[in-house]
Amino acid sequence: MPTGLQMLINTKSSRVSAGFWFCLSLTCAGMIGLISLQAAFAQAFTVQDDARQHVFWIQRLIDPELFPNDLIADYFQSVAPVGYTTVYGFAAKLGIEPLVFSKLLPVLLGLIAAVYCFGVTLQILPVPFAGFLASLLMSQNLMMADDLYSATPRAFLYPLFLAFLYYLARRSLLPCLATIALQGLFYPQVMFISCGVLVFSLVQWNRGLPRLSRECKAYLFCGLGLVAGAIVLLPFALQGSSEFGPVLTAAQAQQMPEFGYSGRNSFFSDSPWTYWLFSERSGMLARPERVFLPPPMLVGLALPLLLRYPARFPLVRQVTAAINVLPWTLLSSLVLFGAAHLMLFKLHLPNRYTQHSLRMVLAIAAAVSLTILLDALFKRVKRKQATPQRTLVNQGIAWGLMGLLTLTLVMYPAIAHLKTSYPFLRAFGNPLPGYLTGRTPEIYRFLAQQPKDTLIAATLLEANNLPTFTHRSVLVAREYAIPYHWGYYSQFQVRVNDQIQAQYSTDPEQVRQFIQKYGIDFWIVDAQTFTPRYLRRSWLQQYQPAATEAANLLEAGKTPVLQQAVERCALMEENGAIVLEAACVISRGF
Repeated sequence: MPTGLQMLINTKSSRVSAGFWFCLSLTCAGMIGLISLQAAFAQAFTVQDDARQHVFWIQRLIDPELFPNDLIADYFQSVAPVGYTTVYGFAAKLGIEPLVFSKLLPVLLGLIAAVYCFGVTLQILPVPFAGFLASLLMSQNLMMADDLYSATPRAFLYPLFLAFLYYLARRSLLPCLATIALQGLFYPQVMFISCGVLVFSLVQWNRGLPRLSRECKAYLFCGLGLVAGAIVLLPFALQGSSEFGPVLTAAQAQQMPEFGYSGRNSFFSDSPWTYWLFSERSGMLARPERVFLPPPMLVGLALPLLLRYPARFPLVRQVTAAINVLPWTLLSSLVLFGAAHLMLFKLHLPNRYTQHSLRMVLAIAAAVSLTILLDALFKRVKRKQATPQRTLVNQGIAWGLMGLLTLTLVMYPAIAHLKTSYPFLRAFGNPLPGYLTGRTPEIYRFLAQQPKDTLIAATLLEANNLPTFTHRSVLVAREYAIPYHWGYYSQFQVRVNDQIQAQYSTDPEQVRQFIQKYGIDFWIVDAQTFTPRYLRRSWLQQYQPAATEAANLLEAGKTPVLQQAVERCALMEENGAIVLEAACVISRGF
């Protein structure tokens, strides 16, 4: 007679069992999606952090007159993948505003990722409960970072890569090729990983030694997959260098404060541990909590050990050859991680090749490991030769572990949400990071009513939100200080330096020339803008010598023209942000 627990993880897959756990997987993914929607729509003027870079310019697809001659909008539109632009363009044609769509899209992508995560796991271990665990772990893990919820191109990598693994495990050629092509259209970095997986699938191990596969279908998959990837990338290769090229070199980056430890795009570090493991851009893991949370994910590290002892863990015998997709993925990711370091920054950032794939592999491995362990535990409880007392103890341990697992998985999001109120819970991570709410709604409404060619000058952090919430251009803002393409960033640098010099200048003529050169309509400042402390600690510090010269001027007791203009040219003020009319600054002369 099987125990209640053993019936719960019925190891004999059936349509009823699979259907139940599949529906439960979708339910959990949907509930997590609803939590994200609650955060996204809780307040007006809320946006995901990274969406501010990749979504604001899409408003052009609705109104082509927006952001005219805007360097920032032109750049981010130029680097947007074709698939990403197409999806948002289709939504825009349906009348869905891009910002609203960016909040709805992650729910759909999360559901698709849950479906394929369930399917991949079932191909590896045909136990529906394992598929449910993998799907749930994956859905909860995605809450720990802003990748999926950013609704940027990298949000598509999770459903597309899991779909690729599923069709590869099933040996479904055409769907497999289709997913590779879609990866290239949405997020080419993950397509490189998939192509690497196909290459490694040609290698088999025989008595501890590698040898090439003798399976013809493996070569067919690999050859056609590489061709599909090449076809997708061919238009980019024929196009040549980008209008905002060339890509920054490693030698250039090492000389730029932007890539230093405290820079806007921190990359290099004096600590090897930080540089190779924990740096957000150069490290293999970046933020470990994004990879290893929720806590049951750690159990995935035990899978290689469990597979070596089928006698102790009988369910290991049901693990199929499809499990090879996990080490193939890891090997491909590591090779590309190394290649990205060797070719900085031609393959973009090294971390993009490891962090995402590790999370997916670990979620599946953890689900398989937990199912194997629970099955072994339940079988131990059933042993007839055990004494009644020992049976009772075994059952208590089994129920206790199952209860702990259930509590961790089901209650984990709630526990993580409490971390801000209870510091000891900070180890549980931060669910749904990256949703930001603008602090100046009246200013947004005012600027949104101005002509479409309005240009705003501001260095305070609130400038990051203006293109998204006002659909009006900013000259510079920290969020858009992305230095990977020199054709873009060289122009951006000039703009920042010009603005620093004009913003802190005591010469009215220099301010007038700046306003006329760029066509500035409004200037936004706050009380901290004209303090040396602001300049010493703000993102402007990486633009030298302009920032230091401006700070020295303030420390010497000089009063900038713009500071003098605050009293007479202020149009409105909200939460410390002051909107100045540029025409007034010129006419007053000061």
